[in-house]
Amino acid sequence: MQTLDDADLDLVAALQLTPRAPLNAVAEILGTSASTVGRRIQRLQESQLLRFISTVHWSLILTGNPYVVWIKCEPGMTSGVAAAIQEVPEAQSVLIISGDADIYCTIYPLAGTDLRRLLTHTLPAIPGIASIESHLVLRTARQAVAWHLNRLTGEQTAALREHADADPSSPPESVGPLNEAEFNTLRLLVDDGRITAAQAARELDVSRSTAYRLIQSVLEAGAARPRVEIEPAVLGFPLTALITLDVQPQHIPAVLAALGAEPSGRFTVMTAGPASITHHAVFRDEDHLSRFVTEDIGALPGINGLNMSTALAVLRRQWIDRDNDVLLGDRVHDVLSRRP
Repeated sequence: MQTLDDADLDLVAALQLTPRAPLNAVAEILGTSASTVGRRIQRLQESQLLRFISTVHWSLILTGNPYVVWIKCEPGMTSGVAAAIQEVPEAQSVLIISGDADIYCTIYPLAGTDLRRLLTHTLPAIPGIASIESHLVLRTARQAVAWHLNRLTGEQTAALREHADADPSSPPESVGPLNEAEFNTLRLLVDDGRITAAQAARELDVSRSTAYRLIQSVLEAGAARPRVEIEPAVLGFPLTALITLDVQPQHIPAVLAALGAEPSGRFTVMTAGPASITHHAVFRDEDHLSRFVTEDIGALPGINGLNMSTALAVLRRQWIDRDNDVLLGDRVHDVLSRRP
């Protein structure tokens, strides 16, 4: 497992808060030089540990809400099944897990997806699958773009916030339709969340001022939320847990809100399934997870019970395949090619 030094961690923490902040501003806040910041970013990118991407507002690429899917495999077939699922464009994340199921994935209904066929025929037909449970996401309290390291001072955080495009934890409820130029700009931001107006101008064959206006329009609308993509394990959070909770109906809103505010969370949703809430989170170690379950979840109202799995291997997050924390590539361009 690859790890970073304290200066790297401070830098990642700063960039998670403000992915598009000027390097000189980040350097000043962290007490270093812009050239040092630039060299550290370049090293992390060349090592394929870090990428700047953007999360797209669901309404711009999906025809409905996602599903969380739990898959049981025939003995000895888990790796092959997981590899086959990685070939499915709608599979946004793929994890091999412990517990009742062998694989956990999130399925996003992209434009043109025959969701019924995908869930009842295409996935079950993969050799080695024994059974599938798919649960519709009804409400989302937290997405991975909101997860970040908490290691900076309050003063540093406040200074960085002045350079933020928007609060990543508060996406707009809806985004209006984008014109062709805006959608093409969105494609660029998805591939490079720090793309400059000069770079976008060359790609779009427009003036620099037009490119700047297009970038600002897409960002201010909430169509794209720039983010740092890096495996939590590299940042000192090697344990990924998937916790499902059976909650009394009247307490679901309060529990969902509480878990959505938890620093550990990367994907917290209400689902239509045996468990009403799924909390996908990352932890420093087993003691951190055990304290979270007994103290934080234990203090919440209306919990009838919970089930828990842990990740044995993270094969994909945010449509980006990975191996041993290295970011291998992505299918984001394929995703954006299928516009609703």
